[in-house]
Amino acid sequence: MNYVKLLRVKHYIKNLLIFLPLIFSGMLFEKNNFFKTFLGFICFSLVASSIYIINDIKDREKDRKHKTKCKRPIASGKVSVRSAIILVLLLLISTISITVLSDIKINSIMCLVVYFAINLGYSFGLKDIPLLDVAIIVLGFILRVMYGSSIVNIEVSNWLYLTVLAASFYLALGKRRNEINKNGRNARKVLSYYNSNFLDKNMYMTLSMAIIFYSLWTTDVKIVQQSNNLLIWTIPIVILICMKYSMDIEGNSDGDPVEVILKDKVIIFLALFLAGIMLWILYG
Repeated sequence: MNYVKLLRVKHYIKNLLIFLPLIFSGMLFEKNNFFKTFLGFICFSLVASSIYIINDIKDREKDRKHKTKCKRPIASGKVSVRSAIILVLLLLISTISITVLSDIKINSIMCLVVYFAINLGYSFGLKDIPLLDVAIIVLGFILRVMYGSSIVNIEVSNWLYLTVLAASFYLALGKRRNEINKNGRNARKVLSYYNSNFLDKNMYMTLSMAIIFYSLWTTDVKIVQQSNNLLIWTIPIVILICMKYSMDIEGNSDGDPVEVILKDKVIIFLALFLAGIMLWILYG
């Protein structure tokens, strides 16, 4: 169980973005493309886990002084640093092996390398630079979509990229906002540069942009032809999900997107309902 926590398995939910290009291309049920994307999902998840472990190793002393992070496997001493380093090596070797055996394209490999490099930089100091810390988180989400696109060589609508971009900024800024509200501006070095008013304004600006971009995406010519212009009716569901998420982070949440989503049954229901409606429209 400690190793599952160390790998941050529940955060793999973010890697489902890799499947978006395949889903919206109408080729989700083509076995070859689905298998390639699934292997890509595994590779990205392994790389992401290696970054989480490296970050936990580096921050173990700081985490021991934190009221919740002190329970992390390395900070609590339940997993040794040596074991954690060995696990990182095994994860990276596994990623390289799967990549070579599955003949993943060079563009896809570059997405993995860039993701690993920027997040390594994030762990070793870039997370302390205001705005750059948020930009790196956002880039991580964009790279997931780019990675999924490159695996199966599918072009993704610019509106979809912009939707993910704006929504990612909203999620990242919301996390910083609630870190300040729950733990104070001294809990993390970069938080001293932010304040709640700044974060609130920019959060809801980017949220509005995300909804607008999503709405424009549903009216994209290719999507309209593929969905018979029915995807436009999913916009109210997306707005409801955004409103419920905002209600959560305005409450007592720490703002971590994965924690917020997995703890809210209403968001999970609405997300599954949205996914079901989309699959029915695109494939039914």
